[in-house]
Amino acid sequence: MSQIKLQTGTNSCGSNERTCSCCAVDFLEEKPPFWKRRTLTISISTGLLLLSGLVINFLTSYRFAAQLIFISVVAVAGKDILRKAVLSLFKLRLDMNFLMSIASFGAFFIGHGEEGAAVIYLFYVAESLEEYAGDNAKKSISQLLKLAPETARVKRAGKETELHTHEVEIGDIVVIRPGEKVPMDGKVIAGQSSVNEATITGESLPADKFVGDEVFAGTMNEDGYIEVEVDRKAEDTILSRIVRIVEEAEKQKSKTEKFIDRFARYYTPVVISLAFATFFIPAFILAYPWHDWFYRALVLLVVSCPCAMAISTPVAMVSAISSAARHGVLIKGATFIEELSKVKACAFDKTGTLTKGRLEVADVIGFNGHSEYEVLSIAASMEARSQHPIAKAILTRAHKDGIQLKEINNFVSVKGKGVQALINGNTYYAGARNLFDNLSISLPGELPGLEKEGKTSIFISTREQAVGVIALADMVRQNAHEIITRLKKANIRTEMLTGDNRKVAEALAGSIGIDGYHAELLPEDKVRVVGELAGKCGPVAMVGDGVNDAPALAKANVGIAMGTIGSDVAIETADIALMHDDLSRIDYLISLSRKTMQVVKQNLFVSILIKGSFTVLASLGFINLWIAVGVGDMGLSLAVILNAMRLTRVKA
Repeated sequence: MSQIKLQTGTNSCGSNERTCSCCAVDFLEEKPPFWKRRTLTISISTGLLLLSGLVINFLTSYRFAAQLIFISVVAVAGKDILRKAVLSLFKLRLDMNFLMSIASFGAFFIGHGEEGAAVIYLFYVAESLEEYAGDNAKKSISQLLKLAPETARVKRAGKETELHTHEVEIGDIVVIRPGEKVPMDGKVIAGQSSVNEATITGESLPADKFVGDEVFAGTMNEDGYIEVEVDRKAEDTILSRIVRIVEEAEKQKSKTEKFIDRFARYYTPVVISLAFATFFIPAFILAYPWHDWFYRALVLLVVSCPCAMAISTPVAMVSAISSAARHGVLIKGATFIEELSKVKACAFDKTGTLTKGRLEVADVIGFNGHSEYEVLSIAASMEARSQHPIAKAILTRAHKDGIQLKEINNFVSVKGKGVQALINGNTYYAGARNLFDNLSISLPGELPGLEKEGKTSIFISTREQAVGVIALADMVRQNAHEIITRLKKANIRTEMLTGDNRKVAEALAGSIGIDGYHAELLPEDKVRVVGELAGKCGPVAMVGDGVNDAPALAKANVGIAMGTIGSDVAIETADIALMHDDLSRIDYLISLSRKTMQVVKQNLFVSILIKGSFTVLASLGFINLWIAVGVGDMGLSLAVILNAMRLTRVKA
């Protein structure tokens, strides 16, 4: 049967369809429902012809008319099959179309025109259903494409003009109202809203968007008015790049697929030789009735058709890649699904992977009768004039807790140490330990404990006494411990690689239960550790941010980039790219890869078992052409496809 094919062409806009986010590419375009397809019309009409021919052949004496009807069935349903058979003969690469054509002509030759017509008809129906099933495997991606609008409202010369997305230029201002789809990638320059980014990240919860935030084509603006400055042309949007990556991924073959392709190349000539021997030896050497053994040879040709075996792996891989893309995971090729299923160890970068990659307030402790509210209020008031990441973290927490800032005077920033200011006539200090070297203030006992946990401590005091301490940390992702536990249950060793100090690494490793950690590493050190881990455990997956971890990602058997939405480098360099900062996708990927390879093995086992059994039965004369093509070919192929399509239901 035909393989699942990926095609490209030119769209109505005059550009290559593979690079257009609003004009669907051939291999992903929305296909009409099965009942509207030309193949269904041909299947029904030729089916009725075949049925009428059978009635005439067995219930009347007009056998010649019946044979003409059977020939017309072959001519209509078998037009493409016969054409492909001739081409395969000229290329000396005999395929399943050639096998079916020989079987059909052979049946006519020995007076079984009804079976010759049935072989072609059932094979045509099987190919049509296979094509439909293949389209369904890609349906999730075609649905993605439909979400990108073809037009955008652009502000030019003070007016709103509706343009096709291909006419929108970088720097144009696009207007997006509540309930409308975002037509282009860009940055919000006015307004605020919640945007559903499920089409890109697989995340169902809307993301709040403010001035300066990025939005992406194909996402849904839910409840606010925003104006967006376009920073990518239509063919370069994240959505169009996802489509290109999925297209290329579905073209690439895994080791198993390549092996089956090589096997099928030699299989067909061997089958033809075996069928010839099945006929020639009994009929011409052993003097058995040639008619019976010729028929058995024809049945053997049909039974041995390798179509189910040939599609068993690619249809599973296409289903898995499409399913992953729908959940915000880009897999660059089938080979990485196969490699991921073998992974025995998983190495994680710390910052931005196991942690959020930004400082947050972890603890607020008041001393000498000062409340947490007062400590945070004083610190936030002083830090409001600073642009330091620590200051931003404290202000974010104060804003979240609804804390009112105090009026300050005589603000002074001490580089590398902290800040001081006058509040209500009193001088306050906020900063690191070294800010208080010249002050006669004893540090509280809680501070060393916080530092031991790997937290950054900001001490707040007056000239006379301690007011409190604020501990900040790069917070662990909410589900990090859960994911590490799941990977352990899957018999995968987990290791953390970080350039951070040993104290911080030890604290984090202990809190999430990771098997081992390596601290104070340079990028080249991470490459070395990944190599050592592979030598000790086996295939390794490396999870990082896809930019500064690029060498380690390349060294690993499978490199997985975290949260790469909007990151050009990460999307292009990683073997697998997670579009959202969600560690649960790692567990989903491992599960998907293992289930995919289970399906592949199931399909291959069933194909070999049934084909082998039917080959023996065909040689003994227990199977006719109807059963050979209806069960051994069409039925088995559909079973393989339906089994593979279960992968589209794997949940993230």
